[in-house]
Amino acid sequence: MERLKRDFSTISLVMIPVAIAINIVIGTIVYALKLPLYLDSIGTVFAGAVAGPWVGALTGALTNIIWGLSGINPGYTPYWPVAAIIGLLAGIFSGIGWFKSWWKAIIAGLITGLVAAFVSGPITTYIAGGVTGSGTDVVVAVFRNAGWGLLPSTWAQGAISDPFDKAASFLIVWVVIRALPLRFLDRFSRAEDVR
Repeated sequence: MERLKRDFSTISLVMIPVAIAINIVIGTIVYALKLPLYLDSIGTVFAGAVAGPWVGALTGALTNIIWGLSGINPGYTPYWPVAAIIGLLAGIFSGIGWFKSWWKAIIAGLITGLVAAFVSGPITTYIAGGVTGSGTDVVVAVFRNAGWGLLPSTWAQGAISDPFDKAASFLIVWVVIRALPLRFLDRFSRAEDVR
């Protein structure tokens, strides 16, 4: 319980809305460009990496809830469990030192992407009908045209897109962490896990 209190420090609580804004701004731009990635979890991954898995999970969940309920993209709300898992995994990987080297950060992102794909597949299938309006819809369409069912097509799309998306997000966060001054980074409860 003491660790959880340290993780939810004042700086972490201030960082959560900033991380949410980063997620929404970058995610909205990528969504508008119809790229086959999302890049909507950079803030979530950062929060998990420097403040722990529960801060990351909360940041991810709140991002999707706020994003959807604000009307910017209502389709994002049902994906809040996926975003929470991404933040949770970022914190777990940080805790085992995987943000200390770029290649481990990439592997952590690839693994997180596979988990995210597995969890998001049924949401995309049963709530969104396999269509999210993003650039990844093209990948789903390719598998559907090849005769695959809707759920296998969304899982296949996720297994292709999500690992690369999360690997890119984790690598971007690794670069940001390296660029931050140590005196700023040391304010976070999990700074020792990423230095």
